[in-house]
Amino acid sequence: MEKLRIIFMGTPEFAVGILDTIIKNNYDVVGVITAADKPAGRGQKIKYSAVKEYALANDLTLLQPTSLKDESFLEELKSLNANLQIVVAFRMLPKVVWEMPSLGTFNLHASLLPDYRGAAPINWAIINGETKTGVTTFFIDDKIDTGAMILNSEIAIEPAENAGQLHDRLMHLGSQTVIDTLQIIEKGNVTTTIQKDNAEIKTAYKLNKENCKIDWTKSGDEINNLIRGLSPYPASWCFLKDKNEELSIKIYEAKLIEEAHSHEIGSLISSKKEIKIAIANGFVQLLSLQFPGKKRMQVEELLNGITFSETAKVY
Repeated sequence: MEKLRIIFMGTPEFAVGILDTIIKNNYDVVGVITAADKPAGRGQKIKYSAVKEYALANDLTLLQPTSLKDESFLEELKSLNANLQIVVAFRMLPKVVWEMPSLGTFNLHASLLPDYRGAAPINWAIINGETKTGVTTFFIDDKIDTGAMILNSEIAIEPAENAGQLHDRLMHLGSQTVIDTLQIIEKGNVTTTIQKDNAEIKTAYKLNKENCKIDWTKSGDEINNLIRGLSPYPASWCFLKDKNEELSIKIYEAKLIEEAHSHEIGSLISSKKEIKIAIANGFVQLLSLQFPGKKRMQVEELLNGITFSETAKVY
């Protein structure tokens, strides 16, 4: 049994959960690589990645290269003398990095590969109305999320679950799957499965302003799935027009009401306690939303300080 000397690469909170599990299982993490610091927010203050915060708190050797091909970084990486690298929610690695350790470099991806390769697998699984998803470990190759698979674990997506809730459950599932993968590699009996491409593979496209916007002409299920799949981040959005004012609002939580009506699609119907948006097969009742420059609010709280006209609409 070969003793593992691990370099861990990752950036967001999802990666922290995996790294913490590796440490708590007494594996030797000889180095951590994360994104370079960058300014964020209105004040443009320097923000550390979640993985950097964890590495500093646990006194782990930390590298933050701006270029993964930089000669000084590659020398430093080599000097750590790792025999295995683990990547979780980082970035594409050049061949000179992923082929460096003798036991290879494996990635944990939050989907059942080959489906949902790409940047936002958790979000798109919900947006597309999937009833199950999971995690996969695979050895990295020269393309994105295409390498030979080691292990996968499956989980059901609950009907009302949002992306944040699924993220947390997949982080726990992924932590155990990484430990199982490490035990297989440690024992030297790894078997892999080559990913098979086909025309029906679904992609986890990068999220942007355009694909996060709600199209109110779609079915209630499609709208609800988009809202769930983007909550709490980056959040679905739309325009709200009322009294000659147009606002861009974010919607975090809603529920469907199937009901025949004669309202125009996109009409906003409000009372002192609720807001409903007319859609083709009923209404979407808004439960939690955010106006520009305001905090996220429950609808009841919002309606304490605002009223809408009968001509209010969203689009």
